[in-house]
Amino acid sequence: MQSLCLPPLHFPATALRCYRSPTPNVRSVRAECRQENDPLIQSALDSASFRLRETNRTEPLFIDPYAACFLPPCTKKELDIHEQQHYCLATKFIDDKLLDIAKRIDGLKQVVLFTDGMDTRPYRLKWPTSTMIFDVSPEKVFQIASDKLQGVGARIPKSCLFFHIPVEPENIEQRLRSKGFSGNRPSIWAMQGLPLESQSGLEAILSAISSLAMNECYLIGELPTNITLQSDLTKWMEKQFMSNGFRVKIVSYEEIAASLGVVLHSPTNHDTVLFIAQQLKFSDDQMETWRQEFQRVEEDGDEQGFEEL
Repeated sequence: MQSLCLPPLHFPATALRCYRSPTPNVRSVRAECRQENDPLIQSALDSASFRLRETNRTEPLFIDPYAACFLPPCTKKELDIHEQQHYCLATKFIDDKLLDIAKRIDGLKQVVLFTDGMDTRPYRLKWPTSTMIFDVSPEKVFQIASDKLQGVGARIPKSCLFFHIPVEPENIEQRLRSKGFSGNRPSIWAMQGLPLESQSGLEAILSAISSLAMNECYLIGELPTNITLQSDLTKWMEKQFMSNGFRVKIVSYEEIAASLGVVLHSPTNHDTVLFIAQQLKFSDDQMETWRQEFQRVEEDGDEQGFEEL
């Protein structure tokens, strides 16, 4: 009687290899390639590519030793050279202003950066002693960037502190306070790469900064122009900033290029606007401190008057 049992099946080793799970390196590459389809991550990667290209130039405006660690091997996107030049000019301008203002502040300094999550300023700039740096950016982009930076040994300068604030929660003001920010101490604010989708988003951020920034503090940055439909950009900027207590000045890319001896490939930039603004009013903390002091003086006066009676 013939056996009904089937003979054992033998697969060649090469066939078995085809069914093995992807190696960690393969999974990493696939994950990085998928990240390119995320608009927030892709925008941050484009900015990192701009900084890397600038770093590799013969006479760069600045050097970013960490930009390369963000870029996945499957990045093939062609970048706009005009957009790159304007971005790098803005980066240089913001870098220089941040350090210049920070060095003129005595004691503890507070720097708040509204970024795309892959900003390397906390690591690459030479911050003065006793600087608290707050990065406000998309959580998922920041986590990816943080892992990459740790992998290449990036470190915050000694005697400085670094905190991340996710931009997603609405109450940025409360989150900054919870990390130790004080409206009774000098602060510097910068904005570049932050994903703004509407005018209301900008208004919410300006309102938070206005509540926290002491009188005469500076806000420096670059904004996308597509968040407004106003034809008169200067008038729109002045209205937005002045309504929150800031005097603002638009800085031309041509002016920055001329000061650095750079020839612009395309003088006109319709996508972004560069600016510097100064706080004219007092922070909420300053007002509260003075209110308490005024109340104390009044109470002391009442007690003295009662004793005289």
